[in-house]
Amino acid sequence: MKNTKKLIAFVSVLAIAATVIGCAAAKSAPNTSTTGSEVTKVTVAHTQTYAPYDFVNAKGESDGFEVQVLKAVDELLPQYEFEFVPTSDDDLLIGIDSGKYNVGVKGAWFTEERAKKYIFPKNYIGASVIGLTFRTENADQIKDMDSFAKFSGKLVPIAPQNAQWAIVEKYNADHPDNTINLVASDAFTISDAYTWVLEGRYDAYFDIKPSFEKSVKADDGAYHALADKLSYVPYEAIPTYPLFGKNDQALADAYDGAIVQLRESGKLKELSQEYFGEDIFQYIQK
Repeated sequence: MKNTKKLIAFVSVLAIAATVIGCAAAKSAPNTSTTGSEVTKVTVAHTQTYAPYDFVNAKGESDGFEVQVLKAVDELLPQYEFEFVPTSDDDLLIGIDSGKYNVGVKGAWFTEERAKKYIFPKNYIGASVIGLTFRTENADQIKDMDSFAKFSGKLVPIAPQNAQWAIVEKYNADHPDNTINLVASDAFTISDAYTWVLEGRYDAYFDIKPSFEKSVKADDGAYHALADKLSYVPYEAIPTYPLFGKNDQALADAYDGAIVQLRESGKLKELSQEYFGEDIFQYIQK
């Protein structure tokens, strides 16, 4: 009987030891599940009404050119899962700064001030086409920046801190014999700018194309009554970037790799045609 008890005790010890060893081995074994490494959730904020860049569509879904580009980026990055959050412009900026959001898109241009708060990736996501809004009666004389400069160069004033100022300033530097009258502005509304052009106080307003199309050309635009009196010609596109939080450098690097793939595959041009009706990247100065 004693020998039997000893045998049972010995077997029990072996069983316990095998269990402990098995558990230890399981803990040290690599993850072989189908999901692979852990997926990191990424919160993407976007503005709600800045069509066609970022908006909420009729179905209540996050939509727009920049949103769709980031959805395509998400598909190329299995280590991340993007969640899109529509919000206000102010909440987007404050939220990225505070860590509430990892990244945000709002048709944002690069500025030195923003670069102090957010990470700008190496590669832009889109472009904001900018050009001249002028009186339709002068359409035969004003066809581009050069002809406008020759016509009069009388441009509605621009705030010096605005990226538009730098574009006109560079144009003047490149065309010293055919410059545009660049004057620093006080605050004014778009309505003021259109009125000043129509009154002849100035001959053109340096305008963002989507803004002109939404406010003047669209049937429900706030200034659609001026559609027959105002015309537009594009000049240049300013690159737009997603803004990343200061702790999201790895995410920004992953974005850079994915956006290059999307550019090379033609996906960016495809989305540009879908949302803008043209290749907006053609206007970016090389």
